[in-house]
Amino acid sequence: MEDIAHIVQALREQNPHLTIVVDNCYGEFVESTEPLEAGADIIAGSLIKNAGGGLAPTGGYVVGKEHLLKKISACLSAPYLEDNLGAMWGKRFYYMGLFNAPELVSNSLKAAAFASALFARLGYQVNPLYNKKRGDIVQAIRLNDPELVKIFCHTIQEQSPVDSYLKPEPAQVPGYDIPVIMAAGTFMQGASGELSADAPMREPYTVFLQGAFTLNHALMGICRAAENIIKSSH
Repeated sequence: MEDIAHIVQALREQNPHLTIVVDNCYGEFVESTEPLEAGADIIAGSLIKNAGGGLAPTGGYVVGKEHLLKKISACLSAPYLEDNLGAMWGKRFYYMGLFNAPELVSNSLKAAAFASALFARLGYQVNPLYNKKRGDIVQAIRLNDPELVKIFCHTIQEQSPVDSYLKPEPAQVPGYDIPVIMAAGTFMQGASGELSADAPMREPYTVFLQGAFTLNHALMGICRAAENIIKSSH
């Protein structure tokens, strides 16, 4: 939030009429404040990440200044209907997920810190370090080898509760200019609030780990990934 506050201040000094929007994915509930309190006008995020608590079946959220929300909701629905429509189904799961979100984020942060400490001890560069302040739930691990990236992602998928028999492979994904490998054997498709990992297949071959529906499951997956990487080096 401190970094975002500095950026917002610098932008406002250049143009006080700017509308500042922050993509808040992975950042919700990690710190005691959110980007609106750092001066942003609008924040948006996905409900299959932090704020959905692992229970929201789909969707996203937009929060911020009322006059901007009216414009956004008019685009998402229709003029004058705006936010009177809202979510059309699954509302109970959205509320249950929001209630569960702080627990999921707490588990994710503990899992990320554990992965950071473990892989740093194995000699890999990690970001952030286990004892550094975090602004989101993502843990980067630089593996320096495309085969190790595959082993890591294969293991996370193998340890998943859904589609554990599948073996993810790098492929071209919309929005990326290089092949990407993604492991997400999650109850909700693409839900990176649950244990998941992905990596662009380019140097320095860094894998990004995030999520933990339960802490024990995340720790098991991380330990097994480390075990398989160690085995591959012998």
